[in-house]
Amino acid sequence: MKTLLLVFFGMILAVQAETEPRVVRVFVALADNEHQSIAKVPAKIGNGDDAAGNLYWGCTDGLKSVFGRSKAWKLEQTEVNPTAQILERRTFRHVSKHCLLVAEAWRGREIHACLDAYFTCLRERRAALTAFIGHNGLMDAPVSVSAPAADAPEADALAFCCISRSFFTPYFQTLRIRPVVMTEQLMYPGAFLLRDVLEVWLRGGSRAEMRQAAARAYAENQRISVKAASGVFSRLE
Repeated sequence: MKTLLLVFFGMILAVQAETEPRVVRVFVALADNEHQSIAKVPAKIGNGDDAAGNLYWGCTDGLKSVFGRSKAWKLEQTEVNPTAQILERRTFRHVSKHCLLVAEAWRGREIHACLDAYFTCLRERRAALTAFIGHNGLMDAPVSVSAPAADAPEADALAFCCISRSFFTPYFQTLRIRPVVMTEQLMYPGAFLLRDVLEVWLRGGSRAEMRQAAARAYAENQRISVKAASGVFSRLE
């Protein structure tokens, strides 16, 4: 009888595990002319304390706008000012894949706190995929990371910012994380890149396929050839 009960509860736990959605966490450091060493953008879109008008959140190619327009993702929840450092948190659910996306708009002046939170999320394996979007704050100053638990499960990461491979690779190695998309050049981290890469990631596509998805999206947005756009993204395969 005891054995049957153990089998029964084991089956329940297995079913529950199967019904848990995959989680994607996205950390967006808002563009900030005053507090980041970025190429200056118009003041309206470079105010790191204004998520609604910011280049990386509320503008046409910002995360809020790109995923808000998407037919594949539906908004489930919006939290305004969930913390002093985060201006907005939005949760989206994929319409056909069992996946939740939780995105946060961090104040521009808090970019290093945003990076700390990003790496902590990776170390603690809080998501199947963790993404960073914004200025490469590691160019300005490093952050500290510590190794995860020895039995930490596999997890993926991407960093859409300028020259992310050079700066983020040592951190990913310490955290034992698989990078799926990284960059080789100065670039524009529009959220359309994440949107298109996620469709490949959700179907279990390869890193080469994810890189090509990013290149096609970037080529269309920047009005350049796919060949030229491919050079922006690192060959990780």
